[in-house]
Amino acid sequence: MEEGWANDVDIDRPSSARMYDYFLGGSHNFAVDRAAADQVLAAMPNVRELAAVNRSFLGRVVRYLLDLGIRQFLDIGSGIPTVGNVHEIAERADPPAKVVYVDIDPVAVAHSQSLLAGSANAWAIAGDLTHPRAILDNADLRATLDFNRPIGLLLMAVLHFIPDAQAYPAVAELVATLPSGSYLGISHGVATSFRPDQADAVSTVSTVYQRSSAGDVPTRIPADVERFFSGLEFVEPGLVWASKWTGGQPLVEESEERMGVLGGVARKP
Repeated sequence: MEEGWANDVDIDRPSSARMYDYFLGGSHNFAVDRAAADQVLAAMPNVRELAAVNRSFLGRVVRYLLDLGIRQFLDIGSGIPTVGNVHEIAERADPPAKVVYVDIDPVAVAHSQSLLAGSANAWAIAGDLTHPRAILDNADLRATLDFNRPIGLLLMAVLHFIPDAQAYPAVAELVATLPSGSYLGISHGVATSFRPDQADAVSTVSTVYQRSSAGDVPTRIPADVERFFSGLEFVEPGLVWASKWTGGQPLVEESEERMGVLGGVARKP
């Protein structure tokens, strides 16, 4: 992939978005991303499984919201386009459905824009979740989404890369701007999913990500993740392991290997 993508892209520093693409088996990554991702895999071999769990959760959330009548989606921290993107799922249900992808990584944005070329209903923009107002004021976003109608805000596997001092205010500002009847969907890795004997592995993974574009990786427990949903109404089954989230249905049984990522969806009254 390196050829043709070096301009304006730092290929000497790994990107969390491109590492995630590698975990999912994608090809939109550089050698530095693969090297960093392999370090993570050596410490935690189930990371590929967790990435797949997160991707599956995203798909279930989008389909659930579509069933509720949501036809607009704002996916922040969307990463590299892969099969089963939000707009693909949404367009199958209702071709005029609107989607805006936002990511801080230039490769993710460039690939998204290429993928969406010619689409009147989906777009990708560069944006930093720690600066939500700049995202909300983006002209392309405002031209695509109607903030007078409910929106599905998706923050998948992105908040666990952002420190508390920036993450909580950012989510609060985004939610405050959404109209009544909108939904917030979050997936988030948590420290309580690891056993005490995995402390060294957790430390290794944290160090790798600190050297990447993600920077410092905060440690949160389920109660910390639940704070992001303050003032919202959880849909069943609430905030649970993402692999068990069924969208209004009873929990499903899952193996421990698929734990590690919490997922939840809540409605803005």
